[in-house]
Amino acid sequence: MKSVARQIEESLARGPIHFTLIDPDKTRGPHAGEVAREAEKMGSFGILLGGSTGITPELMGAAARSVHKESSLPVIIFPQGPESLTPDADAILFMSLLNSRNVQHVIRLQALASLYVKKLGLETLPVGYLIVAPGMKVGEVGEADCIERSDLLGAKGYALAAQFLGMKLLYLEAGSGAPAPVPGEMIRELKRTVSVPLLIGGGIRTAADAAGVLEAGADGIITGSIAEEDGHRALAPIVEEVRRRRAG
Repeated sequence: MKSVARQIEESLARGPIHFTLIDPDKTRGPHAGEVAREAEKMGSFGILLGGSTGITPELMGAAARSVHKESSLPVIIFPQGPESLTPDADAILFMSLLNSRNVQHVIRLQALASLYVKKLGLETLPVGYLIVAPGMKVGEVGEADCIERSDLLGAKGYALAAQFLGMKLLYLEAGSGAPAPVPGEMIRELKRTVSVPLLIGGGIRTAADAAGVLEAGADGIITGSIAEEDGHRALAPIVEEVRRRRAG
């Protein structure tokens, strides 16, 4: 079976991809599988499991098993911390929150979790994680000094440092529920600066939002809250926009 990293690489070679983020604390057990089944039908590449608060190994495990039962998509942990780990997932975004004020989120939680990740046999996907203003709840929980939306130089510095440190993906988000996505100008500057794939999340609610992010150069889009709140009616146009650009 191909590694998740290899699947991502091969899929990105054909164009941008979409991930559906499911919060196991809000979308529990069988409901997580239902969301995943619909996401797969629409064309989402994979399922991310995670949330800012309320996550437990039991909730993560139940959600992962439900997703596997209802879909063939890879299940990837979007970690809150060591409590997010479950052997029922396929891989984990092994992320460093680069612009956190708290070294716990930069490296110490990762060090704490690393031996258990190895024991569980989870595939690791090294990710540089950056939170852009306004940051919302994730910025608060992550104790982030959010990158200001006009601070292109700061964003480029963080992104290039992540690449030089060997991280294989970059993820920028404005926070769940943000009034607007990461600015297109920032995405364009990062694409001119780094060679690793760039994933964007937070504030993407419509096909027009997705089109703007993709036009700026995003390699992947992550959407979460709209799938949980509005189901496939809100998610379908966004995934369709990603698919349209892959086909073009």
